[in-house]
Amino acid sequence: MENITKGEGRFYIAGDGKDLAEITYRTEENTGNLVIDHTFVSEDLRGQGAGEKLVRAVVDLAREQKVKIEPVCPYAAHQFEKHTEYKDVLK
Repeated sequence: MENITKGEGRFYIAGDGKDLAEITYRTEENTGNLVIDHTFVSEDLRGQGAGEKLVRAVVDLAREQKVKIEPVCPYAAHQFEKHTEYKDVLK
């Protein structure tokens, strides 16, 4: 699997000149907390854990910045339910 790249308000995996997977988030002005609003994984990467790795990248960022995450994207919310070790950054 390709490397995860950090962009403006997103992490993504690119290959063959296109985005193969992406997670987008925004920063709440008042709190600095992160809101995950979208996750996409192409057919090329489905079943390889790309989505989980993207969620983990945002979790790592939140821990680094000492902020919380609000996962409004259904996939991200599911990952927070599945990975109880993320509860320290769950809003």
